[in-house]
Amino acid sequence: MSDTLKDATLEYAVRLGDDANVLGHRISEWVSHGPFLEEDIAYANVALDYIGRARMFYGYASELASDGRTEDDFAYMRDDRQYQNLLLMEMPRGDFAYSQVRQLLIDVYYNLLLPQLAESRDDTLAAIAAKAIKESRYHLRRSRDWVLRLGDGTEESHRRTQAALDSLWGYTHEMFEMDETERLLADSGIAVDTTRLRDEWHRQVSSILTEATLSVPEDGWAVRGGRIGYHTENLGHLLTEMQFVHRSYPGCQW
Repeated sequence: MSDTLKDATLEYAVRLGDDANVLGHRISEWVSHGPFLEEDIAYANVALDYIGRARMFYGYASELASDGRTEDDFAYMRDDRQYQNLLLMEMPRGDFAYSQVRQLLIDVYYNLLLPQLAESRDDTLAAIAAKAIKESRYHLRRSRDWVLRLGDGTEESHRRTQAALDSLWGYTHEMFEMDETERLLADSGIAVDTTRLRDEWHRQVSSILTEATLSVPEDGWAVRGGRIGYHTENLGHLLTEMQFVHRSYPGCQW
């Protein structure tokens, strides 16, 4: 692998790790706050899936960097402008409908992305993706069921679910945009060309939303910037909480 491809692969692994890490933390905020015990357990399991995925991506990034940085350095010792996660991942927890809608939008995306990433020419990225596919299939079954129940439930649950969908839709466009780094890797058979996932994602999401008696939002607005370190204020608050212990005790290892 050339130095250019190696550096690009390192950045790509960090991005994927950031997505999983930030979303995993967001999901973990529901533990002990779920509507009932089974949901507390389910949320904990889903959060752990994403944190485990983040560790694998960060671990691979540390191998590629070969400069002494560990997965902890990527997770805990970077500020918000150094994170490259998609903005959708850092949105606040919101109410139950908000979190389930966000999860559905992301779960459909990962169920399209991961099977293609599992075919990557990079053996490590392919192995991580192959491991995550089964988890993501379970995640999608769960979020789909909840969106159907909430959207086609009571008048209040329908209203909240539609409101969540309308407020989150503009953050989904970023999932299907690629910069030079990802384009280079996609052309080299390492990364996934996410621009080609958009139509199928929209078809699947629209089908679920229609079944849930929800209206598919118009593409009237879009927010982007996560991949280049431009984030909402929500990420700074999240990192302050997530990184507090590690930064309070430098060098601490679990």
